[in-house]
Amino acid sequence: MENIQSAANGEASEYEGRVDVLSPEDLSEVLAAGTKEVHEKAENTQFVKDFLRGRIRKELFKLGAVALYYTYSAMEEEIERNREHPYFAPLYFPQELHRREALARDLEFFYGPGWRSVVSCSPATQAYVDRIHKVGREDPVLLVAHAYTRYMGDLSGGQVLKKVAQRAMKLPPTGEGLEFYTFDNIHSAKSFKQHYRSRMNELELDAETKKKIVAEAVRAFGFNMQVFDELDEIGRSLPEEVMDAGLPVHGEGGDRNKCPYFAAKTAATGGTEYACQVAMAVLRHPTGQVLFAAWVAFMAGFAAWYLM
Repeated sequence: MENIQSAANGEASEYEGRVDVLSPEDLSEVLAAGTKEVHEKAENTQFVKDFLRGRIRKELFKLGAVALYYTYSAMEEEIERNREHPYFAPLYFPQELHRREALARDLEFFYGPGWRSVVSCSPATQAYVDRIHKVGREDPVLLVAHAYTRYMGDLSGGQVLKKVAQRAMKLPPTGEGLEFYTFDNIHSAKSFKQHYRSRMNELELDAETKKKIVAEAVRAFGFNMQVFDELDEIGRSLPEEVMDAGLPVHGEGGDRNKCPYFAAKTAATGGTEYACQVAMAVLRHPTGQVLFAAWVAFMAGFAAWYLM
């Protein structure tokens, strides 16, 4: 373990500038080829396309961070459990890669100090979490697929999403709310990714095991798409004007009824409480107040005409 950790801290910089001759049988190449189609599908989900266009609704972004927190908590718990497993130990880079604590800081920024008592794991995220725990307990080599899918994506497209989110939601330039995307212990993302893939390729795996890892990576992309679809569905359940008007969310007091996920479910069942939330939110918005005043004036005029 000590040699692995010292390599994690020092070898990444030494790796910069080296050029590996890759073979189609290398795990990194097999994974890239085997997940190409599903990767493109994930990038073309409505939620991701809207994100890249800068059409980010802050409440959905926050719920996405909650989903990531539960996902990384499960993955990093299983990584810790299996950090000495021969098929995962070479990929153990906690200081460089682990995201759980960064996500915790993001959630504190968005929801306040009591965030742990007011967030919950959504159904799509729970399915993802359950699979990660099952893999960690029963077939740890498949953790390679989950780590590859998440961490390599974070170091690639995740950096683009960070800039889009910061600009679209006018988040602080100092990085609060976006620590998930910040890897303080990685000085060159390109170099580190090369180093990580090199470690993957050095794993002594037979062809059948590589196929299993690819299949699990495809499955991991599928779980991510289900989370995206779930967020997109919640977004359709919460009208734009309500969210822009400041629909209450998790935070002060920890009231679940203020959670956008809970409100979406209530709306789907036709709950009167949701209708009240919508009305109150609209009335808090300046445009809503103007429209309400106009409606009152119209009704008063109509009543005066009717009584003449």
